[in-house]
Amino acid sequence: MPIKRTEDPRLLTGNGEYTSDRRPDRALHVAFRRSEHPHAKILRIDTEAAKAALGVVAVFTGADIADDYKPVIPFSRMPSYYATPIMALATGKVRYVGEAVVAIIADNRYLAEDALELIEIEYELLDAVNDPELAVAKDAPLVHELAQTNVLVAREFKKGDVKADLASAHIRVRDRFEMSRIAPLAIEPRSYSAEFENRRDSITLYTSSNIPGIVRDALSESLDLPGNRLRVVAPDVGGSFGSKGSLYPEEILLCVAARKLRRSLRWTADRLEDISSSSQAFAEIIEAEMGFDKDGIAIALEADVIGDVGAYSIYPWTCGLEPVQVVSFLPGPYKIQSYRGAVRAVATNKPPTGPYRGVGRPVSTFVAERLMDMGAKALGIDPLEIRRRNLVRPEEFPYRIASGIIWDKTGFVECLEAAAEAAGYESLLKQQRAARAEGRYFGIGLATYAELTGIGSRIAVAPGMPINTGSETAKIRVDSTGAVTAAFGVASHGQGLETTLAQIIADDLGAKFEDIRVIQGDSDAVPMSTGTYASRSAVLGGGAAKHASYILREKIKKVASHLLEASAEDIDVSGGFASVAGTDRKVTFKQIAKAVYSDMRTLPVEAREELEGSFTYDPINGTTAGATHLVAVEVDPVTCFVKILKYIVAEDCGRIINPMIVDGQVHGGVAQGIGAALYEEMVYNEEGQLVSASLVDYVIPSAVEIPDIEVLHIESESAVAGGFRGMGEGGTIGAPAAIANAISDALSPLGIDVSTLPMTPQRLFNLLENARTNVKGSQP
Repeated sequence: MPIKRTEDPRLLTGNGEYTSDRRPDRALHVAFRRSEHPHAKILRIDTEAAKAALGVVAVFTGADIADDYKPVIPFSRMPSYYATPIMALATGKVRYVGEAVVAIIADNRYLAEDALELIEIEYELLDAVNDPELAVAKDAPLVHELAQTNVLVAREFKKGDVKADLASAHIRVRDRFEMSRIAPLAIEPRSYSAEFENRRDSITLYTSSNIPGIVRDALSESLDLPGNRLRVVAPDVGGSFGSKGSLYPEEILLCVAARKLRRSLRWTADRLEDISSSSQAFAEIIEAEMGFDKDGIAIALEADVIGDVGAYSIYPWTCGLEPVQVVSFLPGPYKIQSYRGAVRAVATNKPPTGPYRGVGRPVSTFVAERLMDMGAKALGIDPLEIRRRNLVRPEEFPYRIASGIIWDKTGFVECLEAAAEAAGYESLLKQQRAARAEGRYFGIGLATYAELTGIGSRIAVAPGMPINTGSETAKIRVDSTGAVTAAFGVASHGQGLETTLAQIIADDLGAKFEDIRVIQGDSDAVPMSTGTYASRSAVLGGGAAKHASYILREKIKKVASHLLEASAEDIDVSGGFASVAGTDRKVTFKQIAKAVYSDMRTLPVEAREELEGSFTYDPINGTTAGATHLVAVEVDPVTCFVKILKYIVAEDCGRIINPMIVDGQVHGGVAQGIGAALYEEMVYNEEGQLVSASLVDYVIPSAVEIPDIEVLHIESESAVAGGFRGMGEGGTIGAPAAIANAISDALSPLGIDVSTLPMTPQRLFNLLENARTNVKGSQP
């Protein structure tokens, strides 16, 4: 049902509470002296002048706090994996520009920032490794000497005899693909408030994180502080897109310093700090080849991937998160009989890469969909038709793809056909022919993808991480006033979880929507929580809500049966009432709560049961979501800008809870995908310095660049509770590939193929100039 988001009034009127809005008593402020070098030994740090500065309370280096916590290790049982320790401050050497070296705590941020200039640090500069392909050379400088290599993870997925199948293929297409490093760039920078309570010697960390439960457990272990004295709360969060889904050194530092000083501490990153020190995305190089038979059936796929993962492995996901998922998902929704995907996660002197909306799948979809279009072109088959021939069909589910992932029944073919019909595919082709006759560069691009969502324990355990990402808990109670409060482990970072979860509870419990309060983002809310990531909130949180609602509903019916003198089987619960079916006899939730908690004469003792339902839900395998993106573009050969003329998304996210929220998530995801396809790029020079560290140089799309987006829904219910599928990441997965294919199609008369994203005006200019030069050079 399309209900307006209940959280919006407070957020839009300035009444939300973000971490930086916290005002703990007598709070101190933190500022960080960060490395200006990409790779250097720390020889000496002199902090005496800074300690004497006005308003400064304390100055900490890595050595000063070494005994106050244990480094956090992003453990995994993956073979050939080196886990880099996560420290609160750099110790021994620095490994990227922006790494925190010294923390200053002062009465306010201005005084702390002023004192930073008084710190003297002597470095011994080391050769920096910035190119991941050079980093794998035997004589390359080592980012971590103990690892004895810059390859922190190496994996390979194999099925069938790829070499033989490629050799026997009717045609083979191959290319070198690259997606550049980008910044997630949430509107709210990272922000933390570590609030110390003397009475209990405890800390409450307010954090702009989407994984408060994981952060709490990691800090508890690091600080040797039990969970009942360490609470982590994610209040209103102004976006994450993955970058706030890991534990950061600053979170460790603030908690260590708060405990050491017995004071509350606050820190909010400025935009430069956020861009240069938060985890980044993509940075993948892929050499890939696909073979087809004469009918256009893809029979073999081979890929070698190098992921530039930066200086550290992230907690808890490890540095393998992005690059390993590229090779895991590369076969996509297609029936490819043989496959080899090899990947190396390579350390460089840059900030770590980490989760980003779509995690690996924007890259794998870009590569697979470009190869599909290249195969169609080589065979003279329409791009729509070649996908029809290769997609997993309805009667073939469940289907195990060549990398081992299992897709449950999903509308792959239905999404493809729906997008083509909505776009008027044949009329678009006519438009294209007319445009080309006029000398215009008009292109049509398709991208079809599949993703795992709401992953359960069977998938979550595969990387061997020491955390449970495969289940979620819901605790729902009716209090003595009849009000309903529901607590969850998932954590919203702007996607409307309060509304979505309340809708599920209203439907399944039979409560009034407006009587339901949703608590999420609080590590104290449920015994075990992790947070929100990997399109899991509706599937896992919603599944837990449905089961907990059913348990509580049965308790309500049992009490109502006594009050209404009817069998519990004859009681209906809806709209905040329990009624006898077929009659006008009913009682409100408030009357039921009064009978249980207050009126000792109404119920027999055995019927006086607390009105609470709790359930931990594990969907075991999770479920599949899929979509087709279809886009039409025109390339201006003079300005080298790409104009998007039409954008269609046909997606299958299962049973839709709130169409307004689903459409909003698709629109936002596509906007980010357009950024990755055309604009956004973190540029580092040869010395390892970031030269696109501000919003002057790092370009993101504005409302002007985002077209009208038509969204179509294929509601095929999944096998998980409620029939839901995750859908928060899909826009970013499909958009880069669809736009890359559209640009390639537009420029195909010039023999241009797109293999690098983003396709900025500068890159387009270079491609066009090369094409023109080649044409001139071939003339007699």
